[in-house]
Amino acid sequence: MLRRPQFEFWYEFSSTYSYLAAMRIERLAQEAGVEIVWRPFLLGPVFKAQGWETSPFNLYPAKGRYMWRDMEREAVRFGLPFYRPNPFPQNGLLAARIALTGLDRGWTPAFTKAVYTAEFGEGRDISDREVLSGILAGLGLGPEEVIAEAQSDTSKTRLRRLNDEARSRGIFGAPTFFAEDGEMFWGNDRLEQALDWAVTQARRSEIPL
Repeated sequence: MLRRPQFEFWYEFSSTYSYLAAMRIERLAQEAGVEIVWRPFLLGPVFKAQGWETSPFNLYPAKGRYMWRDMEREAVRFGLPFYRPNPFPQNGLLAARIALTGLDRGWTPAFTKAVYTAEFGEGRDISDREVLSGILAGLGLGPEEVIAEAQSDTSKTRLRRLNDEARSRGIFGAPTFFAEDGEMFWGNDRLEQALDWAVTQARRSEIPL
């Protein structure tokens, strides 16, 4: 039996629309018969390459006002709680390093959703080590051991390489999705379309779903 097609999910913990995508992507991918490849990365280096020192939602007030209202509407539509983080954007560096640490152990999806819930569902500061420690403990993991590994040189290098890959592949925002043929889709509102594309390409390649 051949494997299911893979579907890359690039997300940033400070990203509002990544929150919406992360909270529903597993169910949609399972229904589509697609395997998610979780790719936590940082938007900061991407923005700096474009000459921005902060989120474009802060740089362009009208765009920011629209985004916050849109997030309120979308959260209601998806049945998700929503709090506006303060400050915004949050510092998701340690959270991203922790998420990468869990990739080979299977707990990255649960950790990712718990971080987003704390940030956008409860209004908590995800740069706070205690907040992240509580999340890890709630998942039955050893916070001190996991965080120590996440702060190792190996983990730091791993995240830097992932950020370099994001820029080399033309990622300019989050969430971003890639089908196996390299087709890129950007934004929570393109999640369903991206999954449909991935399934269609898999069928054309005769990968059984």
